Amino acid sequence: MSNHSESWGSRVGLVLAMAGNAVGLGNFLRFPVQAVQNGGGAFIIPYLVCFLLMGLPLLFVEWSMGRFGGSKGHHSTPFILDSMAPKQFLWKYIGVFGIFTNIAVAAYYCYLESWTLGYIWHSISGTFTGMDRGQVAGFFSDYTSFDGYQNVVFWVFCLALNTYVLSRGLSGGVEKVAKVGMPLLILFGVILAIKGVTLKSGVDGAVYDGMEGLNFLWTPDFSTIWTPKVWLAAAGQVFFTLSVGMGSIQCYASYLRKRDDIALNAMSAGWMNEFVEVVLGAAVVIPITVGYFGIDGMKALVAEAGGLGLGFRTLPYLFQQWGPILAIVAGVLWFGLLFFAGVTSSLAMGTPVMGFLRDEFGFKRTSAAWSFGAIVFILGLPTVLFFKYGVFDEYDYWAGTVSLVVFAMFEIILFAWVFGMDKGWKEITRGADINVPLVFRFIIKFVTPAILIGVFFGSLPGIWDAIVNKAIHTEIAAATDGAVIAELKRKIFFVNISRLLLVAVWGFIAFLVYKAYKNRTRDGRFTTNDV
Repeated sequence: MSNHSESWGSRVGLVLAMAGNAVGLGNFLRFPVQAVQNGGGAFIIPYLVCFLLMGLPLLFVEWSMGRFGGSKGHHSTPFILDSMAPKQFLWKYIGVFGIFTNIAVAAYYCYLESWTLGYIWHSISGTFTGMDRGQVAGFFSDYTSFDGYQNVVFWVFCLALNTYVLSRGLSGGVEKVAKVGMPLLILFGVILAIKGVTLKSGVDGAVYDGMEGLNFLWTPDFSTIWTPKVWLAAAGQVFFTLSVGMGSIQCYASYLRKRDDIALNAMSAGWMNEFVEVVLGAAVVIPITVGYFGIDGMKALVAEAGGLGLGFRTLPYLFQQWGPILAIVAGVLWFGLLFFAGVTSSLAMGTPVMGFLRDEFGFKRTSAAWSFGAIVFILGLPTVLFFKYGVFDEYDYWAGTVSLVVFAMFEIILFAWVFGMDKGWKEITRGADINVPLVFRFIIKFVTPAILIGVFFGSLPGIWDAIVNKAIHTEIAAATDGAVIAELKRKIFFVNISRLLLVAVWGFIAFLVYKAYKNRTRDGRFTTNDV
């Protein structure tokens, strides 16, 4: 085991890096869509309740698990989990999800992240000037289908940038980016939010006031607030926006000292994410879109193409209504904040993989970083080459959705019921700079596991439909054009191949964990501290 020395340079840097891990593209692209689809204001109350009952408890758990494992020299989830139940061999393989998910999500996330760089370039160069909404939407389709191969160039650059920053270490790379990126993200968001909510009907082509969008978001419709669909959507959004169930939080926390505070740090990072998502994320996209299309028009746009439809296909067109100078500025601010949101998250995905390679196989920091970059390049290439065949979406569903739920469900069971709440509560409160309300002990042991188990079993019908490609077969049954049917069958082929690839990656990581365990056993590197 490599006793590599890494540490955070400052508490501010740690909190900003943790917040950057949580604040991602979903804060600005997914949250507004969820709010629109689930009744606007009716969505906020379930969302905040789910944050308190599931999001915050999972943050406490993952921070404390990471610090506990780090005190024993572990910086990745297989052996962090194993150290909490050393006599039960299963947990190290559950921990495989904490490496697999980061690799698989990074494989498509870095591609999505690179789009923001491409759109910054095209905003500055005036590409969208004079385009109507249909042409701007069409530009996205062209961009992701190798129109001049610019998408590949920006993707490779983005991946290389991530890898270089990771090679500089925690304090010298990740922390520096977080200290610059997070304040700029918030600044850019505030400027755009002010512009959005101050839109006036009849000015710059706006048809409605921007405040109508905020009214839609903050006016609860109590007739729909108890709809199960709204609560399930709220739970899902909280779960995914905090980046819990990935293994990156545990890795970041593993570089803390044994008595460093985690309670206040976890709450600070969590509430900063909520501010960025609920206040900024909703105050940019919704008011601007409502200002030009109205609430019904916004709902139609969301139904048509979701968050990408608003963020990439619609907003560049709306920015043009503000004049050539403001259009450039707004484009740089919007896609700039998306880039910072993306890069602070993707950097967090590399650290668990690097920690595993360094701990178990003696990699140096630079070689571990570039190995991660090479793996993500190879695994991510199909998402670039076959984007139109749904490979990108498959990675997102299995790695960015299903894997998160599975891992989080098992880790909360491990922490509360196997490791035990007595020891778990001591871990959470050790060195805490705040008094953690005792009610969270009950929530972590009973409420959060119940929610996660419910979400998992509630998702099983959808998982089965995905496995059998029900949606694609439905399209095939409804199609009459032979060429369309052939294209859909080709899509099934690529979808199935991408699944096999993901399974192979998971299996290979599990094999590496097995080899690492055997090496530890052979070398006698399991000490009394691991028992």
